[in-house]
Order: sequence, then C-alpha cells, then structure tokens
Amino acid sequence: MKSRHHPPTILLTLGDPNGLGPELTCRVLSSYQNPTIRLVLIGPEQALAQHTHALSRRPFWRSLDDIRSLPDASPGIFHLASPELSAVALTPGKATTQGGLAAGLALEEASALLARGAAQSLVTCPLNKTMLQQAGFPFAGHTEFLAARAGIRAQDVCMHFWGPRIRVSLATTHPALCQVPGLITRDVILRKLELTLALLRFMRDDRPVAVCGLNPHAGEDGRIGDEEGQTIAPAVSAARARGWNVVGPLAADTIFRRVLSGEFSAVLAMYHDQGLGPFKLLHFHSGIQITLGLPYVRTSPDHGTGYDLVGTGKASARSLKTALDMAVRLATMQPQGTSS
Repeated sequence: MKSRHHPPTILLTLGDPNGLGPELTCRVLSSYQNPTIRLVLIGPEQALAQHTHALSRRPFWRSLDDIRSLPDASPGIFHLASPELSAVALTPGKATTQGGLAAGLALEEASALLARGAAQSLVTCPLNKTMLQQAGFPFAGHTEFLAARAGIRAQDVCMHFWGPRIRVSLATTHPALCQVPGLITRDVILRKLELTLALLRFMRDDRPVAVCGLNPHAGEDGRIGDEEGQTIAPAVSAARARGWNVVGPLAADTIFRRVLSGEFSAVLAMYHDQGLGPFKLLHFHSGIQITLGLPYVRTSPDHGTGYDLVGTGKASARSLKTALDMAVRLATMQPQGTSS
C-alpha cells in the first residue's frame, strides 16, 4: 500500500490528439477528484485547451516542465509539458501523421518515466496504428510498443480484456490470421495462462479459466486440424499439472455462453477476433484492456480513435473512466514491481 504522503503517480497519454482521447479526458477529468493519486497527462496541451473551451469547462490541470517538480505529497492532475508535443499540428477529427507522431512521442515519454520508477501506472487513450507507423514508430499497437520499450518480448505479455460480464485474454496480439497457428506454442499458452490467473487471484476470482480451441469445434479430435491435439491440449495438461485451474481446449462457438452463465472466470482465446468479437458485442462501451506482464500497470479504454465522433458529444466516456479506475485500483493495492 502507498503511504498517503507519497501517493502513486499515474500517467495518462492522450493517444492520437485528433481522436477522442483529449475530449474524453476532458469530460472525465474536469470533475474528477481522487485524493489517493497524482495523475500526470502526456500529450499536446493545446488539445486539452481546445476541448475544455468547446465543452465550456475550465482547465483542470496544472502544467509542469519536469515530473521531478511534482509536489511530494500533493495529489492532483498535472500536465507534463513537452516542446516536441507542443509543436504538433492538430486537425481534430482527421487521421494525420502528426497525430501518430504525437501518440508515439507521448508513449516514448511515458515509457521512459515508468522505466526509471517515476510513475507506477499507465492509462493510454486510443491511437491510430497506421498513423503511428507512418510517423516512424514500427509497432502494431500499444502492446507491442510498450513491451519493446520495457525490453520484453511481445509474446511474453498478454492482452487481457475486462468487462462486467466476461473477461478475455489473447494468446496472440495483432498478427495476420495466417500466422496465428505458427505462433501458438505450449510456452505461449502457459505464459498467457500464468498472467491471467495471477490477475484473477488478485481479483479474488477462483473459477476456472477456459481455453479456446483454434479450429471449429476445437478440431473435432483432429478431423479439423491438429493444433488442439499437438499443442493446446498438452499445454492445458501441463497447466493442470502445475495446479492451475484451467479447462480446455473447448469449442469457441459455445465457450462464451458458458462464461456468461458464470461457469468460468475468463477465456483464453487463440487470436484477436475469436475473443474480441464476443467481448465487444457485450462491452463495447464498458470494456477495458489490461496489459499483463509489463513491469507496471497499464490499462486502456477498449475503443478506437473515433474521428467521426470527435466534437459531437456522442462518444461514451465510460470505458476511459473504467480504465482509469482500474489503474488506480491496481496501482494503489498491488505491491510495487508486480506485473499485472
């Protein structure tokens, strides 16, 4: 537990400043109070100023040039000024390379601060993967970017999606579908299960984790592919031999119905759309992502940049608020240095 005299510092990157990140941040934080944390925003300050003006709200942050100038015992909301980010040209509602540059620069700054222990947790607003790459950051998304900057292989972290009714971990992140079978190994499955179970134990949920098959009907005993028999089932057996409460492989077309009935605590899906199709159907506005396996807490809303919704007031801020609440919960309750 953190002392009240030294509240944990949580970073929030604005993501692509032309997307929903700055607007939702202003909507959530303009009336946000939490005396247990210090929250530091990283991104173009001009984006925050534009949206507070449009929303007829007053600035809610205090600017600082260096995180080392944070008051030792003063919770609050601060903005970390950056000449590079201040120079970014904003075009709200449009995808631009400048937006990708801002998102990448903010992540670089956040990664450096987290690496030296200046903060304990990170919340990331959405970015545009194509614009990020065009700006010179060769990563498929936040997960791969943060893992690389932390010196961790992408396969050793786990994308976990947390919602009110179902929770989903992914065995793979963002590869092309044709690459998925070759990326699913016994060690990968065991690592994702290990990270998922650690989070669930922290959340005091001891129900089993269900492991999806890769093929339709979980392969039908080898008649529709052999990945289940060759890789997934042996990994599940190895997990159970370690005393882990897991079952599978199970057919993906029925597994989520069983999760909704309360039989399982979470699902380990083999690839992105296998797990996130059902998850987003239920939790499009309320779900969040937690990246497991990093040396700090990282959460994010589970939606994209939503350029077409910028400035309309129609986008829900619920997911960002939930991501922030989860980051606070994990940062203030979890011992320093753990990987959930």
